[in-house]
Amino acid sequence: MSAFKEQLLAGKVAFIAGGTSGINLGIAQRFAENGARILVFGRKKHQAEAAARAIQEQSGQRAMAGAADVRDPHAVSALFAEACTEIGSPDVVIAGAAGNFMAPAVDISANGFKTVVDIDLLGTYNVFRSAYDVINKPGASLIAITAPQAVRPMPEQVHVCAAKAGVNMIVKVLAMEWGSAGIRVNAICPGPIAGTEGVERMAPTAADKARWLQRTALRRFGTTTDVANAALFISSDAASFVTGAIFDCDGGMSLGDATGNYLVSGRR
Repeated sequence: MSAFKEQLLAGKVAFIAGGTSGINLGIAQRFAENGARILVFGRKKHQAEAAARAIQEQSGQRAMAGAADVRDPHAVSALFAEACTEIGSPDVVIAGAAGNFMAPAVDISANGFKTVVDIDLLGTYNVFRSAYDVINKPGASLIAITAPQAVRPMPEQVHVCAAKAGVNMIVKVLAMEWGSAGIRVNAICPGPIAGTEGVERMAPTAADKARWLQRTALRRFGTTTDVANAALFISSDAASFVTGAIFDCDGGMSLGDATGNYLVSGRR
């Protein structure tokens, strides 16, 4: 049973950067289930084609596959123009492409640092800036996928902390600048999401995952559906007065270390 009415996005179009796997593919599938036509794209066309086929088979909605590197604004703009012709101008655009690896700062080269910043930070800007020219407005929704590292310093994540902090500021500044054009700009900040590359990189062993769960308030990993439902709400008319917000969908991870059993009796 869903909290949302059926076909909530019927007649809408969504462009989803990084929509070939993980969280972003989950958003694409959820949007299609609710009636939206979809563009999914990444750097590798064959991955986008596989994702688009899966979306169409599951939802029956039109799904277009594209290839563009978010670091290349001309490639993104060209793909958006093509997609507008094929499936229509977008009502929702998701900037979800990301890069990450675990390493202490002394082991990260300038090129390694730049690569993550280029994909996450510059990529988000390129997707949003290209979207501005083609998105249906007023009533448009832009959503970035950020991370807890934007506000919580983490060892071995200096590159991601820097990039995601910038993503949050892009969201807030564009919300201010583009609100008068009828464009809402928000971000979703997922915590640990089961089955994603991010969790496997940061918690590769069962023991690592168990420790992570102990520190998380809700004591479970999230699912791609959890994040997709947040995106569905933000994209809907129910959120028409929401802009510049960073939505934590993280089981309480952003609150800090919740290790301990606080339900044990011990009144004084």
